[in-house]
Amino acid sequence: MKLIVGIGGMTNGGKTTLANGLHRSLPNCCVIHQDDFFKPQDQIAVGEDGFKQWDVLESLDMEAMLSTVRAWLSNPQKFARAHGVNVQPGAPDTHILLLEGFLLYSYEPLVDLYSRRYFLTVPYEECKWRRSTRTYTVPDPPGLFDGHVWPMYQKYKREMEAHGVDVVYLDGTKPREELLREALEDIQNSLLNR
Repeated sequence: MKLIVGIGGMTNGGKTTLANGLHRSLPNCCVIHQDDFFKPQDQIAVGEDGFKQWDVLESLDMEAMLSTVRAWLSNPQKFARAHGVNVQPGAPDTHILLLEGFLLYSYEPLVDLYSRRYFLTVPYEECKWRRSTRTYTVPDPPGLFDGHVWPMYQKYKREMEAHGVDVVYLDGTKPREELLREALEDIQNSLLNR
C-alpha cells in the first residue's frame, strides 16, 4: 500500500516540524521538501511589487518535484533505500511519502496524487513574527512579508479553495506534540480504512 500525504500551508506555519515528526513516527516513510526545488536565484523574477518572486509557483521546478514523486511511486523501497530510510520488515507493504511545502496544492499534476492533504494555518501576526525570527539563505528585504509573502499566501489559498481542493485544516498555533498526534492518528486511521 502506498500513501502520499501533503503537508501544505503558509510560510512558517509548522509544516517542516510536522513533516519531521511524522517521518520519525511512521513506518517506511520518506519526505520530499518543496523548498529543495527552488530555481537558482538568478532565475527568480522581480515582480511589479519590486520583490523577487520567491512565493509563486514559477519560482519552483515543479516538473523535477513531480519526477521525484514518480520515482517514489514506481519503486518506494528503492527510493527509501536511496534516501537513507530503512524499510521496516514489520510493515513491508506500507510505504508513505510526505510532501511538504507552501504551494503543494497549486500544481495540478500533483493534486490528485495525494491520499491525504493537510493545510497548516496561523494568524497574520503570528506568521509575521515567526518569519522575522528565521534566517534565510537569501535574507528578506524590508517590507517583503507585507508586500509579497502574505498577499501570495492569500492568493494561492483562495485559488486552492476555489478549485475545491479537499484539505484538512490544522491550527499551526497548537503545540507541536498536539499537531503531530492529530495528524498521526488521522493517517493511521486512513491506513486502517484502506
